[in-house]
Amino acid sequence: MSSTLTELIRPLAGRDGFSDTSLAPVSVVASHRPVARTPLVYEPSLTVIAQGQKIGHLGDREIHYNPGHYLVQTLPLPFECETFASSEQPLLGISIRIEPAVLGELVKETGFDAQLLAREIPEPMASVAMTQGMQEAVVRLLRALHDPLDAQVMGTARIREVIFEALKGSQGPALRALTLNQGHYARIVQVLTQMHAGFTDDMTVEHLARQANMSVSTFHQHFKQVAGSSPLQYVKRLRLIKSRLLLSHDDLNVNQTAAAVGYQSVHQFSRDYKRFFGVSPINDRQPSVLD
Repeated sequence: MSSTLTELIRPLAGRDGFSDTSLAPVSVVASHRPVARTPLVYEPSLTVIAQGQKIGHLGDREIHYNPGHYLVQTLPLPFECETFASSEQPLLGISIRIEPAVLGELVKETGFDAQLLAREIPEPMASVAMTQGMQEAVVRLLRALHDPLDAQVMGTARIREVIFEALKGSQGPALRALTLNQGHYARIVQVLTQMHAGFTDDMTVEHLARQANMSVSTFHQHFKQVAGSSPLQYVKRLRLIKSRLLLSHDDLNVNQTAAAVGYQSVHQFSRDYKRFFGVSPINDRQPSVLD
């Protein structure tokens, strides 16, 4: 089955990295070279690897996703990822963004035990073994991408089918928990959403705990279970990853980038950046055509 996926993905992979397809929530991922461990943020998504291998690092967890497995990412957590690929054996895969409306409809139709989910802390990011049903659903989605009419008429249904298969898998509880409005996990999810929306704002653990309606110690414990780091470490990592994206794609200098991600001190920003990425921000900056 992986050879079928590879042959269907290869013509859709226009370049290394993520390539858009005719269906907005679906991207093709490719790499013809290995990529060292790099910090990044994935939006909530399902990632199926047909060829090659990726290893994600979230806190002290190591998450392998390779042919025969798919990655379920339920929260946009900063983590680190390394890619194993070559020009002879490029990494090829497909990523399906999880749309909240689609997920909510499917969870409503399939039902769930709200009391059980309210008591559990699901894994927000995990690798899941491919089932026959998931493999067949991904193949049908890929085949639709090769036919404009199929993509137009059946594309949404093919995406729903893949997400439905994920709901039936071992990470189904984590996906269902995104639609839950009670319990510790749901409160941490709400705080994480607010943190991503206002990552440049000043934040204290006390303020975040109040938002979650928890004591500081309870909030700290549950936050670390979900995010793999303390709240303040999480904010710092998020700001630094966002800053690297700005330096790569925008015409901002280091001072402007530091301010744009919420740093008051450029010197502190430069120190944190070099400690995190191993290179100073001035050396990482992509010069604009105006430089």
